[in-house]
Amino acid sequence: MRYGMVIGLQDHMVEEYRKLHAEVWPEVLAVISANGIRDFTIFLKEPENLLFGAFDYDGDDYAEAARSIDADPVSQRWYNLTKPCQKPLDTRRSGEWWAFMEPVFHLD
Repeated sequence: MRYGMVIGLQDHMVEEYRKLHAEVWPEVLAVISANGIRDFTIFLKEPENLLFGAFDYDGDDYAEAARSIDADPVSQRWYNLTKPCQKPLDTRRSGEWWAFMEPVFHLD
């Protein structure tokens, strides 16, 4: 399954976010991969400072995979650095940080 998500980025944190993602911790990447997430890309749209994330999930229960990643202590430390950079959309669903998007087209 392919997922897309969007979130805002604090104007004053753009360079910090770029810096963090230029050197993502190997342990964070390992947890993401171990939970079935592949081909993960985050795009930045300036000057609006929107982040768009897209990834493939090859497991059977994405909600459980997301809970597993979120519960990981290294991931939690990573979130402590990245979440202050982000600005969630007011229109996101209850319980979301990144707002997940509906797929409307895909070319394989």
